[in-house]
Amino acid sequence: MRKLLLCLLCLVVLSGCSSVRNSDSLPQGITLLERQLPQPGQVVIPYSKYKLSNGLTVILSPDHSDPLVHVDVTYHVGSAREMPGKTGFAHFFEHMMFQGSKHVGDQQHFKLITEAGGSLNGTTNRDRTNYYDTVPSNQLEKVLWLESDRMGFLLDAVSQRKFEIQRDTVKNERAQNYDNRPYGLMWEKMGEAMFPQQHPYSWQSIGYVKDLDNVDVNDLKAFFLRWYGPNNAVLTIGGDIDVRQTLDWVKKYFGPIPKGHDVGEPKKRPVTLSADRYVTMEDRIQQPMVVIGWPTQYMGAESKMTFDVLAQILGNGSNSLLYQSLVKPQKALSAGAFQNCGELACTFYVYAMTSSKKKNELQQLSQELLQVIGRLERNGIEQSRLDEIKGMAKADAVFALESVRGKVAQLASNQTFYGEPDRLQQELGELEGVSSASIQRVLQKYIISHHKVTLSVVPRGEDHLAVRPANFVAPEHVSAPLHHIDDKELQYREVTDSFDRTVIPSVSGPVTPRIPKLYSAYYENGIELMGTVTSETPTVLVNINLPAGKRFVPQGKEGLAELTISLLSEGSQLHSAEEIQSELDKLGSVISFDTETYSASITVSSLSKNLRKTLAILDEMLFQPKFAIPDFKRIQNQMIQGTVYQHQKLDWLASQATRQVLFGNSLFARVSDGTEKSLAGITLDDVKTFYRQHYTPHGTQIAVVGDISKQEAIKSIGLLSGWKGDDAPLLAPQIVPEPQGQRIYLIDKPGALQSIVRYVRQGLPFDATGEFFLSQLANFNLAGNFNSRMNQNLREDKGYTYGTSSTLAGNREIGVIVFSASVRKGATVGAIQEMQNEMTRFSQQGMTSEEMRFMRLAVGQQDALVYETPSQKSQLLSGIMTYSLEHDYLQQRNRIVATVGRDVLNQLAKKWFNPKDYQIIVVGDMKTLKPKLEKLKLPMEELEIIH
Repeated sequence: MRKLLLCLLCLVVLSGCSSVRNSDSLPQGITLLERQLPQPGQVVIPYSKYKLSNGLTVILSPDHSDPLVHVDVTYHVGSAREMPGKTGFAHFFEHMMFQGSKHVGDQQHFKLITEAGGSLNGTTNRDRTNYYDTVPSNQLEKVLWLESDRMGFLLDAVSQRKFEIQRDTVKNERAQNYDNRPYGLMWEKMGEAMFPQQHPYSWQSIGYVKDLDNVDVNDLKAFFLRWYGPNNAVLTIGGDIDVRQTLDWVKKYFGPIPKGHDVGEPKKRPVTLSADRYVTMEDRIQQPMVVIGWPTQYMGAESKMTFDVLAQILGNGSNSLLYQSLVKPQKALSAGAFQNCGELACTFYVYAMTSSKKKNELQQLSQELLQVIGRLERNGIEQSRLDEIKGMAKADAVFALESVRGKVAQLASNQTFYGEPDRLQQELGELEGVSSASIQRVLQKYIISHHKVTLSVVPRGEDHLAVRPANFVAPEHVSAPLHHIDDKELQYREVTDSFDRTVIPSVSGPVTPRIPKLYSAYYENGIELMGTVTSETPTVLVNINLPAGKRFVPQGKEGLAELTISLLSEGSQLHSAEEIQSELDKLGSVISFDTETYSASITVSSLSKNLRKTLAILDEMLFQPKFAIPDFKRIQNQMIQGTVYQHQKLDWLASQATRQVLFGNSLFARVSDGTEKSLAGITLDDVKTFYRQHYTPHGTQIAVVGDISKQEAIKSIGLLSGWKGDDAPLLAPQIVPEPQGQRIYLIDKPGALQSIVRYVRQGLPFDATGEFFLSQLANFNLAGNFNSRMNQNLREDKGYTYGTSSTLAGNREIGVIVFSASVRKGATVGAIQEMQNEMTRFSQQGMTSEEMRFMRLAVGQQDALVYETPSQKSQLLSGIMTYSLEHDYLQQRNRIVATVGRDVLNQLAKKWFNPKDYQIIVVGDMKTLKPKLEKLKLPMEELEIIH
């Protein structure tokens, strides 16, 4: 719910928008529609909105705090614009938009943005598709050239081969994220039951594979010509921009593109159900789950905000009704509620997951979910709880302003769906209008005694565990009849330019990254503090790292570090967890806990004015933990069930196999988050002992980022200066021998539709500027970016995978190198061979001079983007303290990138990327894979994974 409200409440106080006449100073053909100016003392998003003569809407939002820009192009087309039987096309088209255009070569969009030091992507949902780029501010013209070229000239570069490759990529994406993932098809089943078959929300944005198999490249061209005109798009630009210069570029690059087809607003299509529907989904899972959903209204309807608050009351946080009624008494492993709201229709859901040891309790859980809702409808909700939710939402509005991307995304979405970049005043009014009575009204009108869909997700072969026997099975999906669109039926749009689009815009000069100015302080009790001041928003982020990480846990007690820190959020000796959460909500503050290899991490996010009060609450949680037996048993059980959930995933199996293969019987091969056996063996006394030994000021490091002076930060953290404790126990270093002789290690996942293939070897411990860093540079063109050799081969050329990845990671003691790809089952052997071929060529021949140039540009300009948000700055500070780095180590890295010789990196490639030095891990369906893998003529071993 907090994330839902973030998108609704972007500002705390807004000035009114003013409609204005076009100014003579604007480029010809651009009309200024409205402008929102900054207001002293108020938190606003300044913007100006324009319209081009071809219908393109342009929103500009200057922000000069960092030398970066974020560009978003949102097209008002998603899967809801598709025709029944021709699904998945909007998402498939998103892939095609990255395949080059008339003046941009194949894969050049990714390459040009990457070498500019930027990042990019696209997303598709039911109602819109957007494409976005974040780059150093000197690259803005290039981005506008790229985005306009694919808006105006995409079809000039479309080919049947590109079409086929991306069709394979989308199939791999569906297999990886839906068909082959536990619970992955849950929302597809729910959508089919909630909406009529002809309703566009009855299918998922990914679509059905057989529909994609039933179309050709001319279907794609027709889709583009129908929906991808400038009059169906919003171009939003935020960051370090000059408004007049930006408008000149927008006019130059987008102005000549002709208007597309007229696109009307889609008709609202909320639905009702004529009877309760019960659906059963059998899946490769161990923990049954029930989801209950009701149709409601649509995005922008008067009930939407009330349902958002209702979801918060029911299912978000330790004070929610479902947590208190189901999770805390251990009737459910997890439970929650949310509203899924679209432009055409909305739905409201509650859900609960039960333990693998209580599989037969799904029916009881379903009844209790409904009982909780019924009690809320009868009794209402206290005003104090509503006030807490509203207070937290208003604070979240301030935090939402910390990134340019967040502000741009919000402006673009609101303009696309409402025609208003900012709707804060209306939404704040709606939020304030939510009351106990309004919540009871929507429950009566849409939920209580209304027909619903109940989905039971159960282990395969155990449909008797369902809430009720299924009374609804979705009609078989029927693809649209084959119909080849002839080229003559396509009405192409011609663009007439007054300039040469083949010329890539030049860059005026490099930007200067605004590296934070750091300060340090040390306390007598051993605490180290590092901070930096930023005043962009009135917020403060405090990150506390204690020497209580997973590496310090005794053998056989894996999970102890996580269990200990989790109990810190379960109340103190003075106040219950619910009372503490209530106070934090009133302040608009968040205190979160996590564990890492060497540290336990506490993150405090607060409005500047409330930092002292928030730290006082942390003081109580940290130094007076409750450590109650009921809380311990509940958290212990949740963690045990969490291992059951995680350990059935292919990617977890691959990661654990990597640890076991590379680190043998050492501590580094352990399941650091715990196994069922290790977690069950932990006692509350173990927790208290670990807390006493490792929660100590000696070795504790604190990063402070935000709108707070050095003096005030030192004074505020001084609340911890009275903390006493012993030195943390020292680590006993371990020497881990490397595996000898290459082998293929097999991990069986019966019935898996995909395989995970990994090449793995031991690497180097972390260093900031030495061989570890240089090896990362050497890998950049092998597998370190989208345009790398391995990704281009396996994804773009062969269509084996949705994407490849590589990891060169290291901590204080060890390092690993991993090349990985999730591939379709039939491509497993081919993927192994192609990964080997790429590594062989790269290790023997090294990178080309062009690849060296590309790496220097891409890595050398990234710093302009990585210090924008408080979280990014905090990570920088924590890294400096953790590894005792020099404050200017980033500048040192940049000098290395600019001066290192290609021969140096090629020698490192020869040393580290020879495939014969790697072990091969394959996770998948061994019944079908093993006979094929035997043809590789390598020793094979079936690996038993530690659970």
